[in-house]
Amino acid sequence: MEILSELILSGRIIDIVIGVLIVELLLVSILYRTQGKGIPPYPLLVNIGAGGSLALAIKAAVTDAGWQWIALWLVTSLVFHVLDISARWQRGT
Repeated sequence: MEILSELILSGRIIDIVIGVLIVELLLVSILYRTQGKGIPPYPLLVNIGAGGSLALAIKAAVTDAGWQWIALWLVTSLVFHVLDISARWQRGT
């Protein structure tokens, strides 16, 4: 449990999450481009961008980066979220 505590309190857990999100984005995009299966890159990017930005806001809060960084990542998440909703609205899903 000490390792998990250190990962969370240091914010390094978010680095792992961001790394996993990047790998997911790359693999799903490659699968879509090569086989035409899965999620198209744009909807995937805006969805992962929203979640990744929230994760970075958490990291900024945990590491005492300052309210400006927290605000930046929250606004970035909002922008990605609006883009995601807009894309879904246009597709009708």
